[in-house]
Amino acid sequence: MDEDGGVEPALRLPAHGPLPPPPDVSTLFYWANPPVITLVAALLFIGWIVAVRRINAAHPQNRVPRRRTASFAVALALLLVALQSGLERYDTALFSAHMVQHLLLLFPIPILLLRAGPVTLLLRLASPRWRARLLAVLESRVVGVLSHPLVAWITFVVVLWATHLSPLFNVALEDSLIHDLEHSLYLGSALLFWSPLFAIDPVRHKLTRAGALGYLITQMPQNSFLGVAIMWAPAPLYAHYATLARSWGPTPLEDQQLAGAIMWLIGDALFLVAIFIVLAAWARAEERGGSRYDLAQIDVATAEIRRREVALAERLRNEREGANERGETK
Repeated sequence: MDEDGGVEPALRLPAHGPLPPPPDVSTLFYWANPPVITLVAALLFIGWIVAVRRINAAHPQNRVPRRRTASFAVALALLLVALQSGLERYDTALFSAHMVQHLLLLFPIPILLLRAGPVTLLLRLASPRWRARLLAVLESRVVGVLSHPLVAWITFVVVLWATHLSPLFNVALEDSLIHDLEHSLYLGSALLFWSPLFAIDPVRHKLTRAGALGYLITQMPQNSFLGVAIMWAPAPLYAHYATLARSWGPTPLEDQQLAGAIMWLIGDALFLVAIFIVLAAWARAEERGGSRYDLAQIDVATAEIRRREVALAERLRNEREGANERGETK
């Protein structure tokens, strides 16, 4: 400690490297080194393209929709923005940058991955033997329990509150391995949470439209309350940020207040978008249902008209034949 009882400057540096300079235009072009996640993302995308081409060649009448490849590509791009770009450079220096990372991992990235349908792609690509094995895993009791909406809902809440309001968050800021595990935890819990709503892969549990609305509406306040709790905390919650001794940018408390506001306002806005999507899908489903009902009614009426036409034609034919027979008899 120094003479004022504070932490020595050497101990105020982030665990992942020296304190970065103030953000400027060059921050937009920063890319983390080594680019491990970039290489992994590139390999995943190349593998995806190869798989899609094989499936399309084998099933030209049932090709993989292009929108799924687009969803997968955008998800990987956002993952790189969250974990390889300037956000990664400043996540241990600015809590607000760290919060933007979390929102990307909790909202758009998992939803886009689920809309890509990676499990369906694997099932279509796999041999019958491996397809049976994969289906056995998907139908297992463990997957059934983990993917249950109630379990997914609780897991999402526990992960958010336990990581942000416990010593785990500060430990993650000081240990790069735990930091990476924390990000994996966010993405994994988000995939479980959003799966009943947005997955196009086969899932064990389906939510009704009303159930989906309740699922989201009851989860949204959890995000709001946590964001407000962080924003209105009277002192910095994490020793790591409080002892960085940054000579630039907001104070640790101001930065924390900004992070809480980002979680509250932007997080709630993203939940509202999800709710709107569910409502829009509900409306479209009702319209399709009404259209199918109308078409069914038309089909029934048309069939009845045709039945009557056939009966009339048969009666007229019988009458003509009867008249002919009477004429020949005379």
